[in-house]
Amino acid sequence: MASKKIHPSVQQFKDFVKKHPQIIQEVRKGNKDWQEVFEDWYLLGENDVIWQQYKAEQSNETEESEATSKADFMSQILTAVKKMDMNTVNHHLTNMSSTISTLQGLFDQFGSKGSGQSSSGSSQHPFSFRKD
Repeated sequence: MASKKIHPSVQQFKDFVKKHPQIIQEVRKGNKDWQEVFEDWYLLGENDVIWQQYKAEQSNETEESEATSKADFMSQILTAVKKMDMNTVNHHLTNMSSTISTLQGLFDQFGSKGSGQSSSGSSQHPFSFRKD
């Protein structure tokens, strides 16, 4: 398949964003959206003052932000585990187990009816063998 040609301004914007990874983080955090960033870039240009904050933070904070994001993730998991009520978790697991058992019983019941009807009264073996 032939790939679509990207408009030159879109390609330039992609290159600009690759040079400023902090912009990607801002969008992922929800502080900005791509449309807003693109419009600012298109109207103001690459050399505008608003992009200086992303250039200055790029070298120093990239490594720091990765370390803090990993620590934040682990702390969020730990706080979620601490907040869990084990009785409630056990209750939900028991309900899920009984639901799965019920479904397995239904599948077994319908599965045995379907094979019993197709054999029309013969034994449960799929092949009938006779002695000669």
